[in-house]
Amino acid sequence: MAHALNLYFGWGWILAGFLSGAFIGLRFHDPKFLGGYDAFPRRLVRLGHICFVALGMLNVLFAFSPVAAAQSVGTTSSICFITGGVLMPAVCFLTAWRPVLRRLFFVPVTALVLAVVFTLIGVSS
Repeated sequence: MAHALNLYFGWGWILAGFLSGAFIGLRFHDPKFLGGYDAFPRRLVRLGHICFVALGMLNVLFAFSPVAAAQSVGTTSSICFITGGVLMPAVCFLTAWRPVLRRLFFVPVTALVLAVVFTLIGVSS
């Protein structure tokens, strides 16, 4: 069950990354878009768009790992990968909007670190 959820989530997140990239790309030619190419908001929006694709791929990869089928460790890893996948682009976009929200990055980072730790525990057992 966990592996199917990560598989669907991963491919959905990859699609979200492609669509958000297409949307952002509509204005890429404008040198003043989101404050210019090197502006903090524009960098965070680009990072959020890439997070969709990268974390989507990571979820697809996890779905095919033997750990995904493990009962408790696999379920915990699955939940952490999806939680980190949802929260990382969200925090990127929120931080682009309100820079003070950068303090929330510890939440998706913690979820993703825990996902890897539980996956490693599953691999070693």
